[in-house]
Amino acid sequence: MIDVSPLREFRSFRLVWFGQLISLTGTQLRLVAIPYQIYLLTGSSLDVGLIGLFQAIPLISLALFGGVIADSVDRRRLLIVTQIGLSGCSAALAIGTQVGIANVPFLYALTAIGAAFSAIDGPARGALVPNLVARERLAAAMALNQVLFQTASIAGPALAGVVILGVGLAGAYWLDTATFLVAIVAVVLVVAPRRDARPHVPVIRALGEGLSYFRANHILSGTMLLDFLATFFGSPRALFPYYADRVFAVGPGGLGLLFAAPGIGSLVAALTSGWVPRVRRQGVAVLISVAAWGLAIVGFGLMNDGLFVAALVFVALAQAADTVSAIFRSTILQTVVPDELRGRLVAISSMFFLGGPYLGQVESGVVAAAVSPEFAVVSGGIATLASVGAIALWAPEVASYRAPAPEPSRVF
Repeated sequence: MIDVSPLREFRSFRLVWFGQLISLTGTQLRLVAIPYQIYLLTGSSLDVGLIGLFQAIPLISLALFGGVIADSVDRRRLLIVTQIGLSGCSAALAIGTQVGIANVPFLYALTAIGAAFSAIDGPARGALVPNLVARERLAAAMALNQVLFQTASIAGPALAGVVILGVGLAGAYWLDTATFLVAIVAVVLVVAPRRDARPHVPVIRALGEGLSYFRANHILSGTMLLDFLATFFGSPRALFPYYADRVFAVGPGGLGLLFAAPGIGSLVAALTSGWVPRVRRQGVAVLISVAAWGLAIVGFGLMNDGLFVAALVFVALAQAADTVSAIFRSTILQTVVPDELRGRLVAISSMFFLGGPYLGQVESGVVAAAVSPEFAVVSGGIATLASVGAIALWAPEVASYRAPAPEPSRVF
């Protein structure tokens, strides 16, 4: 089972973890409420789909600048600022809904503003973790973060329907606001080692330093590029409606199960990740995990009528493999990157992490329209397997990477 020692041994990590669990669950309420509100206002699936555009542009375009900021200021204080900004967005949504001014442009604007705060929050939060736990506990901390994300992604949407039905859309936004207040208090109580003063570096130069380090370190560039290629080629989510309707004939209920299966697989993988800290050949583990993801996607694509349960298992296995890969990739990044560059490298990683799935939906849709949805899924899985081989050849440092020996523990 999962190693919970970082929560038990490191008070500051425990505070940040539980605070983020509560705030992310609240965020999921908002991420369900906004599309539902837009659909009620317009009845248009296109208008609902455009939410993704207003989320993706700030998240991807501002991520690098968020990394620069995270490397130049006190990360704990930066988290307090971003959490206040996010809570303000949720409060504005609640007030706008209550007074009747929450039209579609209003909702799009606050979605974009919230995404901008998240683009700054993410690198600071990711770069702070190695300052809160001992190095030998990093892999366990990364696994616990996966539990956090998947628990929130399952519990939040499940609660959203009940909350919206019980207290309305404005009530859901107010509840989200309250969860951010919990996260703010948790960060205020954190005690982290004081970082050495950093000389001021111009933004463009700071960006260049981060990108240069990324290009020169094939362990990082190889694992990040592999993550991008796997999610670009091997993400079948855009084709789930087709499979539910035309292949399995399971209707909306079955479609909901298809969308729920990845989260369940990911959560199970994270909860059973106690073996992860014992793995030294972490680069090989990434390659094997991504190959398992590709094989599971091929398996899903080959399913037909009467094999719906097997299809759910393949989807869950694919996401479980991706979660294991994410734990190892995050651990490698947090281990090899020096503290003064960590925010920028976390930001670069988030660009790959976010860009792959968003662009992958376009890729799968184009291939499905040109050939067939089944071909799009199966060929995507095969392309993922080919990507594993290509990265292993292009960056042999990935396969040869070994985790460093443990150091004496620190307690914060």
